[in-house]
Amino acid sequence: MNTPLRVVIADDQALVRAGFRMILSADGIEVAAEADTGTAAVQAVRRTLPDVVLMDIRMPEMDGLEATRRILAAGGEHLPRIIILTTFDLDQYVYAALGAGASGFLLKDVTPEHLVSAVRTVQSGDALLAPTITRRLVSRFARREDPARTTAPEWAARHGALGTLTAREQEVLELMARGMSNAELAAHLTLSEATVKTHVARILAKLSLRDRVQAVVLAYETGLVSPGHAVEEPR
Repeated sequence: MNTPLRVVIADDQALVRAGFRMILSADGIEVAAEADTGTAAVQAVRRTLPDVVLMDIRMPEMDGLEATRRILAAGGEHLPRIIILTTFDLDQYVYAALGAGASGFLLKDVTPEHLVSAVRTVQSGDALLAPTITRRLVSRFARREDPARTTAPEWAARHGALGTLTAREQEVLELMARGMSNAELAAHLTLSEATVKTHVARILAKLSLRDRVQAVVLAYETGLVSPGHAVEEPR
């Protein structure tokens, strides 16, 4: 018997938590715990070891950004995938959350189908890069002055690691940062999807990144792709 996918919902609005619980439970996804503060979210994750965390960016005591950092900094064999919940126009810290290791984000008015799909997508090891809004947000906030972000030693090391990429791998990274899916990359480069997946895996390994979201963040952070570049829309 397959173990059900387990999720922690962290949001200070009870109605949001109840709605998400109902949607996820109806699809066979177990809600392991709920939290209404960032502190409670960190504690719930440590206690229940979920597969995925739905993390509100704005909560009392500790915001979702700091909670994300603390959860992922703990290390261990069972690190959850974290999806940031945002209203986009107001939440300038989402970009930093992606850099901290979050696997993507969702708007709070997400449809039930998209919510379930997002949770299952990140649990399988992929990242939420498809929605146009994700790419626009990264483009909007990347390269803004933030000493805590731009001088982080791990990002500096990864910047240097860009030199280890082959010409093809750098091309794939640039196209990933502009929002192309594996299928779009394969068509654009005249490669099989299996070959594209191999290139992506090698890029992540060489740059010590968890997933595609961090790869996109790094591409903007290092100037490999600038916010002014045209963004490819999904077909």
